[in-house]
Amino acid sequence: MPLPSWALAFADDACRTSNSEAALATVTSLANLDERTLVQEAQIGNRAAFEELVRRYDRDVLRLALNLMKRTEDARDVYQEAFLKVYKNLHRFRFECSFYTWLYRIVTNVCLDQLRRRQARPEDQAPEMHAGQYEEGTTDFFERQREHRPALDPEKHLVGQEIRAKLAAAMVRLSPRERIVFEMKHYQGLKLRAIGAALGTSEETVKNSLFRATRKLRSALGELR
Repeated sequence: MPLPSWALAFADDACRTSNSEAALATVTSLANLDERTLVQEAQIGNRAAFEELVRRYDRDVLRLALNLMKRTEDARDVYQEAFLKVYKNLHRFRFECSFYTWLYRIVTNVCLDQLRRRQARPEDQAPEMHAGQYEEGTTDFFERQREHRPALDPEKHLVGQEIRAKLAAAMVRLSPRERIVFEMKHYQGLKLRAIGAALGTSEETVKNSLFRATRKLRSALGELR
Protein backbone atom coordinates (compact mmCIF):
# COMPACT_ATOMS: atom_id res chain seq x y z
CA MET A 1 0.00 0.00 0.00
CA PRO A 2 1.41 3.45 -0.92
CA LEU A 3 2.53 5.75 1.85
CA PRO A 4 -0.25 8.04 3.11
CA SER A 5 -0.06 11.69 2.06
CA TRP A 6 0.75 12.81 5.59
CA ALA A 7 3.65 10.34 5.71
CA LEU A 8 5.06 11.76 2.48
CA ALA A 9 4.75 15.24 3.94
CA PHE A 10 6.75 14.02 6.93
CA ALA A 11 9.52 12.91 4.62
CA ASP A 12 9.71 16.42 3.18
CA ASP A 13 9.90 17.95 6.65
CA ALA A 14 12.23 15.40 8.25
CA CYS A 15 15.13 17.83 8.42
CA ARG A 16 13.06 20.06 10.72
CA THR A 17 12.21 17.38 13.28
CA SER A 18 12.67 18.70 16.82
CA ASN A 19 15.56 17.48 18.96
CA SER A 20 13.00 16.92 21.71
CA GLU A 21 11.86 13.76 19.92
CA ALA A 22 14.93 11.75 20.84
CA ALA A 23 15.00 13.14 24.37
CA LEU A 24 11.35 12.34 24.95
CA ALA A 25 11.70 8.78 23.67
CA THR A 26 14.41 8.07 26.24
CA VAL A 27 12.23 9.27 29.11
CA THR A 28 8.90 7.60 28.48
CA SER A 29 6.98 5.60 25.93
CA LEU A 30 4.86 7.71 23.61
CA ALA A 31 2.02 5.24 24.02
CA ASN A 32 1.82 6.16 27.71
CA LEU A 33 1.53 9.90 27.13
CA ASP A 34 -1.80 11.65 27.48
CA GLU A 35 -3.43 13.22 24.44
CA ARG A 36 -2.56 16.82 25.30
CA THR A 37 1.15 16.05 25.72
CA LEU A 38 1.23 14.11 22.47
CA VAL A 39 -0.40 17.00 20.60
CA GLN A 40 2.00 19.52 22.13
CA GLU A 41 4.97 17.39 21.14
CA ALA A 42 3.63 16.96 17.61
CA GLN A 43 3.08 20.73 17.36
CA ILE A 44 6.76 21.41 17.99
CA GLY A 45 7.84 18.94 15.32
CA ASN A 46 8.01 15.58 17.09
CA ARG A 47 7.35 13.18 14.24
CA ALA A 48 6.96 10.14 16.48
CA ALA A 49 4.34 11.94 18.56
CA PHE A 50 2.25 12.66 15.48
CA GLU A 51 2.58 9.06 14.31
CA GLU A 52 1.34 7.95 17.74
CA LEU A 53 -1.70 10.24 17.37
CA VAL A 54 -2.42 8.67 13.98
CA ARG A 55 -2.00 5.16 15.41
CA ARG A 56 -4.31 6.03 18.30
CA TYR A 57 -7.15 7.34 16.15
CA ASP A 58 -6.73 5.87 12.67
CA ARG A 59 -9.33 3.12 13.14
CA ASP A 60 -11.91 5.60 14.45
CA VAL A 61 -11.27 7.85 11.45
CA LEU A 62 -11.55 4.95 9.04
CA ARG A 63 -14.69 3.57 10.66
CA LEU A 64 -16.36 6.98 10.45
CA ALA A 65 -15.28 7.45 6.83
CA LEU A 66 -16.56 4.00 5.83
CA ASN A 67 -19.89 4.53 7.56
CA LEU A 68 -20.39 7.94 5.96
CA MET A 69 -19.03 7.29 2.48
CA LYS A 70 -20.07 3.62 2.09
CA ARG A 71 -17.37 2.98 -0.51
CA THR A 72 -13.88 1.74 0.30
CA GLU A 73 -12.10 3.95 -2.22
CA ASP A 74 -13.92 7.07 -0.98
CA ALA A 75 -13.14 6.13 2.63
CA ARG A 76 -9.46 5.71 1.73
CA ASP A 77 -9.45 9.18 0.14
CA VAL A 78 -11.09 10.70 3.22
CA TYR A 79 -8.59 8.97 5.51
CA GLN A 80 -5.63 10.30 3.53
CA GLU A 81 -6.96 13.83 3.10
CA ALA A 82 -8.12 14.16 6.70
CA PHE A 83 -4.77 13.21 8.26
CA LEU A 84 -2.93 15.43 5.79
CA LYS A 85 -5.14 18.35 6.88
CA VAL A 86 -4.46 17.49 10.53
CA TYR A 87 -0.72 17.45 9.87
CA LYS A 88 -0.76 20.78 8.04
CA ASN A 89 -3.04 22.54 10.52
CA LEU A 90 -1.95 21.06 13.84
CA HIS A 91 -0.18 24.30 14.76
CA ARG A 92 -3.58 26.03 14.68
CA PHE A 93 -5.08 23.72 17.32
CA ARG A 94 -5.50 25.69 20.57
CA PHE A 95 -7.06 23.05 22.89
CA GLU A 96 -10.43 24.85 22.89
CA CYS A 97 -11.96 21.40 22.49
CA SER A 98 -10.54 17.89 22.68
CA PHE A 99 -8.18 16.81 19.93
CA TYR A 100 -10.61 13.98 19.14
CA THR A 101 -13.45 16.46 18.56
CA TRP A 102 -11.20 18.61 16.36
CA LEU A 103 -10.14 15.54 14.37
CA TYR A 104 -13.76 14.42 14.01
CA ARG A 105 -14.65 17.86 12.67
CA ILE A 106 -11.96 17.64 10.01
CA VAL A 107 -13.05 14.15 8.96
CA THR A 108 -16.73 15.11 8.70
CA ASN A 109 -15.88 18.25 6.71
CA VAL A 110 -13.83 16.19 4.26
CA CYS A 111 -16.75 13.74 3.99
CA LEU A 112 -19.16 16.62 3.37
CA ASP A 113 -16.95 17.95 0.58
CA GLN A 114 -16.73 14.54 -1.06
CA LEU A 115 -20.47 13.90 -0.74
CA ARG A 116 -21.21 17.27 -2.33
CA ARG A 117 -18.88 16.46 -5.21
CA ARG A 118 -20.52 13.05 -5.58
CA GLN A 119 -23.98 14.63 -5.55
CA ALA A 120 -22.92 16.82 -8.45
CA ARG A 121 -22.06 13.68 -10.43
CA PRO A 122 -25.21 11.49 -10.67
CA GLU A 123 -23.21 8.57 -12.05
CA ASP A 124 -21.30 8.40 -8.75
CA GLN A 125 -24.32 8.28 -6.44
CA ALA A 126 -25.02 4.55 -6.56
CA PRO A 127 -23.76 2.88 -3.36
CA GLU A 128 -20.91 0.41 -3.66
CA MET A 129 -22.18 -3.16 -3.58
CA HIS A 130 -20.10 -5.95 -2.01
CA ALA A 131 -20.66 -9.65 -2.19
CA GLY A 132 -19.60 -9.84 1.43
CA GLN A 133 -16.83 -12.29 0.64
CA TYR A 134 -13.15 -11.64 0.05
CA GLU A 135 -10.52 -14.15 -0.92
CA GLU A 136 -8.06 -14.73 1.85
CA GLY A 137 -5.05 -12.49 1.57
CA THR A 138 -6.62 -10.06 -0.93
CA THR A 139 -8.15 -7.51 1.43
CA ASP A 140 -6.23 -4.49 2.64
CA PHE A 141 -6.39 -2.62 5.95
CA PHE A 142 -9.38 -0.56 4.82
CA GLU A 143 -11.55 -3.42 3.65
CA ARG A 144 -10.84 -5.46 6.79
CA GLN A 145 -12.57 -2.76 8.87
CA ARG A 146 -15.95 -3.60 7.34
CA GLU A 147 -18.16 -5.60 9.67
CA HIS A 148 -19.37 -8.99 8.42
CA ARG A 149 -22.11 -10.89 10.18
CA PRO A 150 -22.91 -14.47 9.14
CA ALA A 151 -26.44 -14.94 7.79
CA LEU A 152 -27.83 -17.75 9.93
CA ASP A 153 -31.30 -17.44 8.38
CA PRO A 154 -31.20 -17.16 4.54
CA GLU A 155 -34.74 -15.72 4.33
CA LYS A 156 -34.04 -13.04 6.92
CA HIS A 157 -30.74 -12.33 5.18
CA LEU A 158 -32.52 -11.70 1.87
CA VAL A 159 -35.11 -9.45 3.52
CA GLY A 160 -32.30 -7.58 5.27
CA GLN A 161 -30.50 -7.13 1.98
CA GLU A 162 -33.65 -5.73 0.37
CA ILE A 163 -34.21 -3.26 3.21
CA ARG A 164 -30.56 -2.15 3.14
CA ALA A 165 -30.73 -1.63 -0.63
CA LYS A 166 -33.90 0.48 -0.32
CA LEU A 167 -32.39 2.46 2.54
CA ALA A 168 -29.21 3.09 0.55
CA ALA A 169 -31.28 4.35 -2.39
CA ALA A 170 -33.33 6.58 -0.08
CA MET A 171 -30.19 8.01 1.55
CA VAL A 172 -29.12 9.39 -1.84
CA ARG A 173 -32.09 11.77 -1.65
CA LEU A 174 -30.70 13.44 1.46
CA SER A 175 -28.47 16.48 1.33
CA PRO A 176 -24.84 15.78 2.33
CA ARG A 177 -25.34 17.41 5.74
CA GLU A 178 -28.60 15.55 6.39
CA ARG A 179 -26.96 12.27 5.48
CA ILE A 180 -23.97 12.82 7.73
CA VAL A 181 -26.15 13.85 10.67
CA PHE A 182 -28.38 10.79 10.21
CA GLU A 183 -25.39 8.47 9.91
CA MET A 184 -23.65 9.91 12.97
CA LYS A 185 -26.81 9.71 15.06
CA HIS A 186 -28.12 6.28 14.08
CA TYR A 187 -24.97 4.41 13.02
CA GLN A 188 -22.27 6.07 15.11
CA GLY A 189 -24.58 6.46 18.11
CA LEU A 190 -23.43 10.01 18.82
CA LYS A 191 -25.39 12.52 20.90
CA LEU A 192 -26.75 15.60 19.12
CA ARG A 193 -24.36 17.80 21.06
CA ALA A 194 -21.37 15.71 19.96
CA ILE A 195 -22.54 15.83 16.34
CA GLY A 196 -22.85 19.60 16.59
CA ALA A 197 -19.33 19.84 17.99
CA ALA A 198 -17.96 17.66 15.20
CA LEU A 199 -19.71 19.69 12.52
CA GLY A 200 -18.97 23.04 14.14
CA THR A 201 -22.64 23.93 14.48
CA SER A 202 -25.35 24.15 17.13
CA GLU A 203 -27.32 21.28 18.62
CA GLU A 204 -30.52 22.91 17.36
CA THR A 205 -29.20 22.97 13.78
CA VAL A 206 -28.28 19.29 14.07
CA LYS A 207 -31.76 18.52 15.40
CA ASN A 208 -33.37 20.28 12.43
CA SER A 209 -31.14 18.41 9.95
CA LEU A 210 -31.99 15.09 11.63
CA PHE A 211 -35.71 15.91 11.50
CA ARG A 212 -35.56 16.68 7.76
CA ALA A 213 -33.53 13.53 7.07
CA THR A 214 -35.92 11.32 9.04
CA ARG A 215 -38.96 12.83 7.31
CA LYS A 216 -37.47 12.23 3.85
CA LEU A 217 -36.52 8.65 4.67
CA ARG A 218 -39.94 7.87 6.13
CA SER A 219 -41.54 9.19 2.98
CA ALA A 220 -39.23 7.14 0.74
CA LEU A 221 -39.58 3.96 2.85
CA GLY A 222 -43.26 4.28 3.68
CA GLU A 223 -44.07 0.79 2.42
CA LEU A 224 -41.64 -0.76 4.92
CA ARG A 225 -43.29 0.72 7.99
